Amino acid sequence: MALVISTWLWGSKKYSVDDVAKLRAGVRRHLRTPHRFICLSENDFSLADVEVAPIENMELTLMPGCFVRLRMFDPMWQERWIWPRPSSDDRLVNMDLDTVIVGGLDGLLERSEQFVILQGGNAANPCKFGGALMMLRPGAVPDVWGSFSIEAAMNIPRHEFPDDQGWIWHKHPEAAGWECGPKSGIYVFRKPHWPNGDYLPKDAVMVTFNGWRSPRGFADKIEWIREHWRT
Repeated sequence: MALVISTWLWGSKKYSVDDVAKLRAGVRRHLRTPHRFICLSENDFSLADVEVAPIENMELTLMPGCFVRLRMFDPMWQERWIWPRPSSDDRLVNMDLDTVIVGGLDGLLERSEQFVILQGGNAANPCKFGGALMMLRPGAVPDVWGSFSIEAAMNIPRHEFPDDQGWIWHKHPEAAGWECGPKSGIYVFRKPHWPNGDYLPKDAVMVTFNGWRSPRGFADKIEWIREHWRT
């Protein structure tokens, strides 16, 4: 069984290699299961215990919506960068860079489904899926990439603009999920299920930030972010 944790880095406005290092350190502290950590990036950089692979379809990074991440659902892409010899027990877990890991991940990732995605963390957006955390097994739901086109994505229901999580919701509305809040210990900062104030929920395993928010914007004000979002 091969467990791979992945994340994506492109552009220079919001995230940097330092964010990759902090996410890697958080995973290392809280995941006992042997695993690889890979960053898909437009840049080649060196970071301890991190594999770096190029982003294919860079044109998809030029528009909002993180559509480039849909390439993870391409079985041929998986064999190139993730599993040269895939097994049905393998898992790919993709995490956003703006994730602060605060508790044990092993139990959270012990899921038997072919595909699992974060759910219930959006406030204004009617899409129930969140791309901040996804897990898939080799070859799972290949139509997510196989039937994707910008033109097709423009014709599905959307909030402010089309995005990858909306496309996944369109293709597989009944996908298995982690429900935000106490059921999973996964919280979206200041979104549904977040308690009053900025205190870390006692049952939290990870906290993701979305929209304009990021851990960096709050680290100087909130102690638990400084404690857990570090190398």
